[in-house]
Amino acid sequence: MAKQILAGIKVLDLTNVLSGPFATLHLAQLGAEVLKVENPKGGDLARCLGILPDLNKRLMGTSFLAQNANKKSITLNTKSAEGKALFLKLAETTDVVVENFRPGVMDRLGIGYATLSALNPKLIYCAISGFGQTGPDALKPAYDQIIQGLSGEMALNGDARLNPLRTGFPLCDTVGGLNAAFAILAALFHRERTGEGQAIDVALLDSVMPLMGWVAANLLIGGQQPLPMGNDNFTAAPSGTFRTQNGHINIAANKQEQWEAVCDVVGVPELKTDPRFQERDTRKQHRSELTPLLEEKLAVKPTRAWVEELNARDVPSGEILDLEKALRQPQVKHRGVLKKIPLEGFGEIEVFGLTAQFERTPGAVGEAPPSLGQHNADTYAALGLSEAEQARLKTKGVI
Repeated sequence: MAKQILAGIKVLDLTNVLSGPFATLHLAQLGAEVLKVENPKGGDLARCLGILPDLNKRLMGTSFLAQNANKKSITLNTKSAEGKALFLKLAETTDVVVENFRPGVMDRLGIGYATLSALNPKLIYCAISGFGQTGPDALKPAYDQIIQGLSGEMALNGDARLNPLRTGFPLCDTVGGLNAAFAILAALFHRERTGEGQAIDVALLDSVMPLMGWVAANLLIGGQQPLPMGNDNFTAAPSGTFRTQNGHINIAANKQEQWEAVCDVVGVPELKTDPRFQERDTRKQHRSELTPLLEEKLAVKPTRAWVEELNARDVPSGEILDLEKALRQPQVKHRGVLKKIPLEGFGEIEVFGLTAQFERTPGAVGEAPPSLGQHNADTYAALGLSEAEQARLKTKGVI
């Protein structure tokens, strides 16, 4: 197997549910040794979140399985004196610590950045929270949907009939995790050049806002308030979703030559010189008149036929697939987006692999997500704890 970029990097992962585990998943797929440090009483909350009750009872819920391949798991009660001492010992030789508690929790436990960096000056410490470590909202509770609302993202979704509208997956948690992974990699690069560790403060609210850059620029620079436009693209017309004979099609005719090609393919060449539609900006103003004219013609053929004809003329277009079909489409299979791994007592499961494809140092999914405390014996033995000592600590609820 090719050497992986983060081979030799050790990560202590104290995160739960999604944003933190999604960040460390990317580190694990790049070859880092990610050790999940979990509460002995149930571990990561995601272990019991999912649609299969049997897996939830085994603390291997589908939500957990989605984010934790390639990782190891130990149980440790960092609220206890002995648990804190063990964590500090682990931190002395680790490269990265990632946590997504509320601000101040790690400091109250006596294992915050100031303490850890004094023990290990090269340590990179990444704290992920809803609002960041400082500011008037820093201590407020936050879940993904709360951040979707406060970021302005929900107000952009839907249309005049249905608005605000939540994005159908935990967008802010996921983007926050990606932002954290990116930041950790940047900090590792800085350390490689200087030997310096540092703290990283990632907020979900901060992380999602730049994704709205174009819309925000129209407001901040152009003074234009965004309007909820449903499936229409505010940058161009025709660019959005249109009805066909058997469903819907996405068409993105963002360039003038693409618009003219749409007219030719659909069979309305006269619209190219119609003053309402001739220029890009006027087309946008008259999209409500343009859409029914196109849909009248699109209704004579099924979606797939239009996709083939439009793509042949270099007009971006595509079917609107449900998730099942999207995951099974040939291009996704060709790219190897999904990986199969065995899960003990269940069979083979599919999870997402690293979607950035490296020529020399490819990422990999090699190990199934760990059971709770699966790596206790090896990890604590490496710290010098005998089997008897581990048994005593387990009885006390320390591990």
